[in-house]
Amino acid sequence: MEIVLFEELASTQRYLTQQIKAKKLNAPVAVRVKKQTQGVGSRDNGWESDEGDLLFSFALNIDTLPLDLPLSSTSIYFAYLMREILDTKPCDKVWFKWPNDIYVKNLKIGGVITQKVGEILICGMGINLTPKVSFGYLDTDKSAQVIFLEYLKAFLNPPSWNDIFSKYRIEFYKNKSIFSHIDGHYVDLKDAILQDDGSLIINNKRVYSLR
Repeated sequence: MEIVLFEELASTQRYLTQQIKAKKLNAPVAVRVKKQTQGVGSRDNGWESDEGDLLFSFALNIDTLPLDLPLSSTSIYFAYLMREILDTKPCDKVWFKWPNDIYVKNLKIGGVITQKVGEILICGMGINLTPKVSFGYLDTDKSAQVIFLEYLKAFLNPPSWNDIFSKYRIEFYKNKSIFSHIDGHYVDLKDAILQDDGSLIINNKRVYSLR
């Protein structure tokens, strides 16, 4: 995978999307930045970050993804893969909140967004590695660059969706005490039923992880 590093960008996600559309960069490629000034979160919200946090986006050809991976659940797949790399200290209790957030205990430390451009999937990710006022952060001895390279290495032999989902299913109970933003509303997940494709059944309605 080609790796492009910057000292500063407005947004790795916007930059990579523009470069892919203009055919100036080709998948597979990853873009990491030390400082991001206009980070993008889910639902087009901003993502505040500081130098030292892990901030990157990557693009993969869809036909190189695991054959059993539902495109509607790529955010779950990519986020849980990162969760496994980050969860090196049991005391940190890193877990994944449906559909695209990474938490330590009860505080959000990161998130994932994905978008499709033709037959290419572009994923953006931000992980707090420095202390924040309103959010959590991961207390780790690993640098952003080390975590970044470990994450990309996972795609040399990516796990199947079934491998990832079987682990996430066991941990999904942690979502039962929280609310998730769905279709413009905060929805209680206490009665949500996780489906094999990563979607949820809530009040007899199927909801997908489209972020």
